[in-house]
Amino acid sequence: MPQMGESIAEGTIVRWIKKVGDQVDRDEPLFEITTDKVDAEIPSPAAGILTEITAKEGDTVTVNSVVGTIQVAGEEPVQKTPPAPKPQPQADGTPAAAAPASKPASDDAHRHKSSPLVRRIARENHLDVAQVAGTGLGGRVTKQDILEYLGRGQGEEGGKGKGGKGTGPSQEPGPRSQDTGRSEIQPLSAMRKKIAEHMVLSKRTSAHVHTVFHVDFSDVERLRQQKKEEYAGLGAKLTYMAFIAKAVIDALRRHPILNASLDGDNVVYKKDVNLGIAVALETGLIVPVIKNADEKNLLGLSRAIADVAERARAKQLKPEEVHGGTFTITNPGQSGAQFGMPIINQPQVAILGVGTVEKRPVVVDDGIAIRTMAYLTLGFDHRLIDGAAADQFMADIKQNLEHFDANQV
Repeated sequence: MPQMGESIAEGTIVRWIKKVGDQVDRDEPLFEITTDKVDAEIPSPAAGILTEITAKEGDTVTVNSVVGTIQVAGEEPVQKTPPAPKPQPQADGTPAAAAPASKPASDDAHRHKSSPLVRRIARENHLDVAQVAGTGLGGRVTKQDILEYLGRGQGEEGGKGKGGKGTGPSQEPGPRSQDTGRSEIQPLSAMRKKIAEHMVLSKRTSAHVHTVFHVDFSDVERLRQQKKEEYAGLGAKLTYMAFIAKAVIDALRRHPILNASLDGDNVVYKKDVNLGIAVALETGLIVPVIKNADEKNLLGLSRAIADVAERARAKQLKPEEVHGGTFTITNPGQSGAQFGMPIINQPQVAILGVGTVEKRPVVVDDGIAIRTMAYLTLGFDHRLIDGAAADQFMADIKQNLEHFDANQV
């Protein structure tokens, strides 16, 4: 199981593209995985024959766990560990005593098998990880284990943390659906489960607040129409998203608190702008990251946005392209939504939602005029960002878009 991001400790096997006995070439797609950040096909690390699959489809395994075996040409087949010999009878006919079983791992070792993310969730909820029964390999406590534990109100045993206080939500489990007619039951996909966990964690972690600005895109639309053929000749499609990304990057330079994160009681200011662009897939949502986006001009941003979106839909993203984001833009408007109230992509502290861009009647100089307009919504973490700072940031984005510098196009 590959490392698909510095904060990701496990992944779920969605499907095996190759079967036992198949010949595989190096870098040929071998299996498909999903995590809370990426859905990707994993290439084979070597050429040979797939001789064994140890992690089945649907299994969730930890990073660096062995999920299969490839026999490389010229290698001897891997010998499996022989079974323990059966006890032989002694001379008097009585069976020999069986060899003593290996000493089980200590309770402490079992209890603390967990990822840094799981331990952080435990700390934030004043919970001892030892209270959570792990379902991962070797009793490892997974993120799903701890979120389900918190969702049950700390389980049946009373759920007292080290301080003796309840450590999670006290709500009862949600109501079960009643069968009132024709219906079909399907399990959540692995990707949908990961998204659900990530969204619940974000709502539990950040104090979400939203602010909405109505922005005039008429100037942007004029520049886009003037330059779209020129950009097409350079292999780029000039979209509203490229203009929005440029306006956001320029505003983040003036408001670095929006490009920061929280680490306990410390604020971590990110020097680079690594811009996440949410991409809708048939099975969910993924957020590829454009690294060092602040170093790109409008043409570079246009190419980068199109590139990561295309490869996200083709499941060709690299592990490093789905983590390390410092700010995210999501676009519910592409389906016609006027605006949305997006959930922050942890551990970031803000996210921008883009509503549909369309012509509307607006008041201009005491008269009614038709302008190309859109609502932009900023979701921000009120633990770190005050409303005044958020509104100043949005006012700068509005200014950048309504008076876009033609020299940057």
